[in-house]
Amino acid sequence: MLSIPPKVTDRAFARLAEINEDADAPQALRVAVEGGGCSGFQYEIKLDVPDADDLVLEGLGQKVVVDTVSLPFLANAVIDFTEELIGARFTIENPNATSSCGCGTSFSM
Repeated sequence: MLSIPPKVTDRAFARLAEINEDADAPQALRVAVEGGGCSGFQYEIKLDVPDADDLVLEGLGQKVVVDTVSLPFLANAVIDFTEELIGARFTIENPNATSSCGCGTSFSM
């Protein structure tokens, strides 16, 4: 079965562009899935340099990268940026997650 790569919203690319605006060396946004968290898996979102085997998603001159191990967990997911009263953050809407916890970074499949 062919998995469809995650999609990145223009809002997420725009926020990444703002972050990189003042950077000496612009970086990609890395989205990864790791074991752990309160539900079994957790997202790791950080600025990083792309690796040779990463999937690179590009938009608005910015790059979002996903490693090959995390890719199956993020099939059809949507990477977005939201601003709420509790703060602004990158979010992941993942149709593969069967449940998630209140923190929004931990999920199970």
